[in-house]
Amino acid sequence: MPQFAANLSMMYPDLTFLDRFEAAAQDGFKAVEYLFPYAWPAQELAARLKAHGLEQVLFNMPPGGLDAPGALQAWEAGDRGTACAPGRQAEFKAGVHMAMRYAQTLNCPRIHAMAGLLPPGVSRAQAQETLVANLKWACQEAGMLGLDVLLEPINPRGIPGFFVNRQDHAHEILALVDAPNLKVQMDLFHCQIVEGDVSTKIEKYLPTGHVGHFQIADVPARHEPGTGELNWPYLFELIDQVAAKCQWQGWVGCEYVPADTSAGGTSRGLTWLKEWNAAHPLASKPA
Repeated sequence: MPQFAANLSMMYPDLTFLDRFEAAAQDGFKAVEYLFPYAWPAQELAARLKAHGLEQVLFNMPPGGLDAPGALQAWEAGDRGTACAPGRQAEFKAGVHMAMRYAQTLNCPRIHAMAGLLPPGVSRAQAQETLVANLKWACQEAGMLGLDVLLEPINPRGIPGFFVNRQDHAHEILALVDAPNLKVQMDLFHCQIVEGDVSTKIEKYLPTGHVGHFQIADVPARHEPGTGELNWPYLFELIDQVAAKCQWQGWVGCEYVPADTSAGGTSRGLTWLKEWNAAHPLASKPA
């Protein structure tokens, strides 16, 4: 059965970030993901995970900067990753090492390397050459700790100018890097907006062994399943069927903004998960 992880950067917006761990556990989640951990000491986050019986399954490498304050400033300034940016290799490498340190403390097996925006005046060929070289280096470093590096195609409506937008482009980059611990972060929200034909993409790419993680949100408003145009019960069944055939045992991150952002709105909006679990008794049920 699909294993669902709560995305604490988007879910439970009525609570402070550190209080969202407890809320996710109370709703029955066994794992969490989020964008960035760098505003908090790794030991504090690890303590929250342990206290609430949660597994950390994913977070992003810094979007820029050379240290934790620099990473936060880079995000606020509009940076969305440095992996494809010529001349910013020092920031990328510092970010990889920072993410690795957090991953060790949080016992997190995968980290997302944001490809970044296509820099002004840089050709797509130059950007891709830089991205491939950076990812090769990152995979070597992360591999020494047994970590997977993820690459995510992101729709240009959400992040205009983002360099990697399509599943086929991401898999092309994987082939060029040729590292066993580089995987695609397959976000079905972005996939539907850019490409559609989501079912075929799942059937095509999941059996390759190159998909490391799924993320979900309904289209177009990026709310919980059941609020938009996608048939989520069908897609969850498909993921379940294909995963069983290829023995994939990854996680599905709930990277959505609740339609109801008032107090308790995230929990009330988990009807989709309760219905899925009711129809699949072997799945973990919310508390």
